[in-house]
Amino acid sequence: MSARPDVRLFDRTTPPHIVTLVLLAGISALSMNIFLPSLPNMTEYFGTDYRLMQLSVALYLAVNAVLQILIGPISDRYGRRPVMLGSIALFLLATLGCLLAPSVEIFLLFRMAQAIVVTGMVLSRAVVRDMVPDAQAASMIGYVTMGMALVPMLGPALGGFLDEAFGWKANFTMLFAAGAAILALAWADMGETARGGSTSLVAQFREYPELFGSRRFWGYALAAAFASGAFFAYLGGAPFVGSEVFGLSPSALGLYFALTALGYMAGNFVSGRFSVRLGVNRMILTGTLTVTAGILLSILLFLLGATHPLAFFGFMAAMGLGNGMVLPNATAGMLSVRPRLAGTASGLGGAIMIGGGAGLSALAGALLVPGRGPYPLLLIMLATSLASILATLYVLHINRIAGPIDTTPPPRARPPRA
Repeated sequence: MSARPDVRLFDRTTPPHIVTLVLLAGISALSMNIFLPSLPNMTEYFGTDYRLMQLSVALYLAVNAVLQILIGPISDRYGRRPVMLGSIALFLLATLGCLLAPSVEIFLLFRMAQAIVVTGMVLSRAVVRDMVPDAQAASMIGYVTMGMALVPMLGPALGGFLDEAFGWKANFTMLFAAGAAILALAWADMGETARGGSTSLVAQFREYPELFGSRRFWGYALAAAFASGAFFAYLGGAPFVGSEVFGLSPSALGLYFALTALGYMAGNFVSGRFSVRLGVNRMILTGTLTVTAGILLSILLFLLGATHPLAFFGFMAAMGLGNGMVLPNATAGMLSVRPRLAGTASGLGGAIMIGGGAGLSALAGALLVPGRGPYPLLLIMLATSLASILATLYVLHINRIAGPIDTTPPPRARPPRA
């Protein structure tokens, strides 16, 4: 095993510390979900419709999807450090715009611009690949992922409490403060790690047709897109369900959101523990069935007259559990279809997943109106989860007629010895 590079915290002549990489990835996750419990109050503040206010999720995801394709090649050409610093600076300006926006239209424009912070998530992994060989990279990326796993769980809960104490703008004030602190940290600690590659956007786009022609790639990509699509529809519709159907306060809504994140963390643990033993395709199928079962049980309880919030939010933990099994394994499948195009497959697959999520999130917001209860959201989620099962069965069909490919996931990262 080759030695790890010399890394010193707050030294721009060495690669960034893993703590810096965790925080860079974490600010991206926090920006997506901290304000979700505030959506009903923001709707009232701007004097608009919930379906329009909910576009702050859908449009953000759409821009996020496009940026995932572009950020890698841009940083290959111009370097990780300047792209990362410039992106955080633009994120700060966009966040300030959200705070000062006089209308919902201006707010949504700046909210779309906030998606530039996804650079932190994309480049934190690229930097790891720059620093160490593949085997060590799998371990370090595991630490980055584990470190940022708490953010989706804590973000909505924290956002709900901030809203109740100080109003919805407190969430964006916190994002601005956190972004400024991380910009200072990245400036002081993030040394350049790119090795002077010359990959261009044109070169990357020329590789897309080979992936577009792969039936396995589409099977894995659609399985991931539809399974996560249920989650993104939930992001778009759950604030409305929580406030309008159950009358939850922002802080209570934030706590219920944490159940899904806990389920996702459990699913990641199951993936790390059993994917090698059971195989990627079996894990994906188990995960998609888990997502669908949770949604069906929630619908059944409502049909039987359930009125407690756990009848909805409790079973969303099963959706998180299933996604935690599907996404790591479907990603491994996508990257194994054409190993030499792994980077392109990662960007394209992520764009398909997030782009589809943006559309489903917008659809959920459009269909949810007072008086319909949670049924429109649950039916959208059920349809997408059923589609993820069909996509997985399609992959299994391809394997039967064309033979399997090696989709063995990398070993789970082990904690360092004390």
